[in-house]
Amino acid sequence: MYVLDLDLDFFLDNICPLAEKGTRPDANQASPWPEEQVRFFLEHNCGLRRETPVPGALFETHDQALSHWQGLEKPLSVTHVDAHSDLGVGKPGPAFVLESVITRPAEARLDIPGYYAQQKLDEANYLLFALAFRWISELENVRNPASLPDMPSFCGEGFLQLESAVGRLIPALNRHEPKIPYRVYADWRTFRAKAPYAFASLAVSPRYAPQAADALIPIIGEYVDFSATTT
Repeated sequence: MYVLDLDLDFFLDNICPLAEKGTRPDANQASPWPEEQVRFFLEHNCGLRRETPVPGALFETHDQALSHWQGLEKPLSVTHVDAHSDLGVGKPGPAFVLESVITRPAEARLDIPGYYAQQKLDEANYLLFALAFRWISELENVRNPASLPDMPSFCGEGFLQLESAVGRLIPALNRHEPKIPYRVYADWRTFRAKAPYAFASLAVSPRYAPQAADALIPIIGEYVDFSATTT
């Protein structure tokens, strides 16, 4: 199933430092793309059409994607359109997933409420959790031109593969994670969707995008039907 995973901070002319909780970045840190450029990307690069909006969801922080993906048919081929990789660079980081999640049998890993309760899951590493759950069979990362390097060490040339130091030391805990085809598009203009998307979502990510960026939400909403699944 092809999934388009959009973040509002992709559609900015710069990268904003993480704002304090409950605040937005200053307007002088970044400006939203012009409407024409947003539409061009959605239509030309992603293959979306206003006449046939893709079923989808709108939510505040990107980690909320997990609750929607949980109900989708697996495996997922995910196009992650974001200024950040969301693979665990920064706090809370990848260590918990790599040492305490993927050492469990695959069928025992899905405990989203528990990971929230332990403060191990958030918008900076939710995509790493989705990989650990083995939901994703292929991943593309379409980046903002101003994105900073944030690719973790388990990203190889053309693939990524989660690996645990504990699993290397204790063979019984090595679950032999699959290699996942992985492609990064530093220049969004080189990206083209390979197939029509069956589901799409937009994260507002308010701590990463100034208030002015919210004007793009209804524009994107012309291509993605948020009506039934807004959270």
